Amino acid sequence: MSERIILKLGGSVITDKKTDCAINFDQLSFVSSEIKRTAAGKGLVIIHGAGSCGHPEAKRYHLDNGAVAGKTDGIYVTHHAVSGLNDAVVEAFRKKGIPAAGIHPLHTAVAENGRLIGFEYRHLEKMLMLGMVPVIHGDVVMDLSRGACIVSGDQLVRYLAVALKINRVGLATDVPGVLDGGHVVPEISQKTAPSLQIGNSMHTDVTGGMRGKIDELLGLADAGIGSDIFHVLRIGDFLSGSDHGGTKVRGG
Repeated sequence: MSERIILKLGGSVITDKKTDCAINFDQLSFVSSEIKRTAAGKGLVIIHGAGSCGHPEAKRYHLDNGAVAGKTDGIYVTHHAVSGLNDAVVEAFRKKGIPAAGIHPLHTAVAENGRLIGFEYRHLEKMLMLGMVPVIHGDVVMDLSRGACIVSGDQLVRYLAVALKINRVGLATDVPGVLDGGHVVPEISQKTAPSLQIGNSMHTDVTGGMRGKIDELLGLADAGIGSDIFHVLRIGDFLSGSDHGGTKVRGG
């Protein structure tokens, strides 16, 4: 079986978070070229954040508080925004010859009290066996206790990395790694994480920013799967197994 990799594209990488749903097509073209160049023969799953296509809508409709009967417009509006971004990502990949197909969590996932508890993934297994590249995104999903909630791309990374028996996880961001005092932290574990001074995103983000990301990755490390955080310009290095100059999140 070929190596299996999850590559997470941060929302700030593929959109401009300062403007509602402004897709960064130049960045998508670069990412697509790097994947085409360095990911041949690998089982690849792409997960991307919502960026400015989803976070503002989720905040406007208070989806962090859930949904109740008669007030469900936010579910449609937010999903419409993030699925439109997903279409753009898939189209950019397919233009470079990557056999990508979009997957929408609203259709296949369920949460409980804001946490992802189920995601039908057998079709993803079949897609990987056929050499396809599933492209999944942060989304609004139905929540058994809240009615609805936002499931971040980072939650999806943690859940699907275990379910799909992923070998390596990489998160491409708009910074060179996890920064503490302006310097890249080379490695993070449960022991060292509490001492880090890490801020949250200055832009609208309902999923916890960098600190929320690290929490998810530390949980994944506890499950035996390490991950790497690096600048988007180093995607090729990560996919090829070279040094990416970023941060490693490991167990221990």
